Amino acid sequence: MQCNSPFQYCDIVTSTTHKSLRGPRGGIIFFRKGQKRKSAGDDADHYDFEAKINFAVSHSIQGGPHNNRTAALAVALLQVDTPEFKAHICQVLKNAKALAAALQKKDCKMVTGGTDNHLMLWDLRPFKLTGMHFEKVCEKSGIILNKNAVYGDSGAMAPGGVRMGTPAMTSRGCLEEDFEIIAEFLYSALQIAMKVRNEQGHSQKAFLKGLQDNEEIEELRARVEKFALSFEMPGLDKGA
Repeated sequence: MQCNSPFQYCDIVTSTTHKSLRGPRGGIIFFRKGQKRKSAGDDADHYDFEAKINFAVSHSIQGGPHNNRTAALAVALLQVDTPEFKAHICQVLKNAKALAAALQKKDCKMVTGGTDNHLMLWDLRPFKLTGMHFEKVCEKSGIILNKNAVYGDSGAMAPGGVRMGTPAMTSRGCLEEDFEIIAEFLYSALQIAMKVRNEQGHSQKAFLKGLQDNEEIEELRARVEKFALSFEMPGLDKGA
């Protein structure tokens, strides 16, 4: 795919199944089996991850199986092994780079200076905003992203950044130029967040009060919804 494989370096690899994989909500664990490669001071002949991981998952931390989810995951894994999915994931990466670049042109700081995968971390501290405040503005505007701690934060309660990804809207058919429009929406949300902060202050209660019946948020939400409705929902037949 588009990222280096971790399997040659790691004995255990974990992943979600519902983000870039586009399957049902869940997680997946890969572990190394078989005879060990000899290393100094290691007396064991074989890897012993299987029994420990299986015991930890079922039924120590996992509830009963959901057969519908198992079937959905099988379909997702089948799709991954197709040329169409490989083209899709290449577009996910192109879109992520386009979104990061469009925000950087507006003097927005990406923590790693850009992105090499499907997501990016936006440092909002130069604007004196928390990720929690920006997340709330975006949520009310019809944009879903996650607050996220960045290096130097003192805690996760009021993190200094947000995490954004491109797989979902790429699945809707968005290309690079569409993500430049999405960057405009995000920058508009940023301007609203800073205005509310200046008028209401930094406290969460006062900030959230400033979001109620906010005309600028309603206007942005209308723009976002009009844009989103111009793209098909995967699997939805409008004629049915």
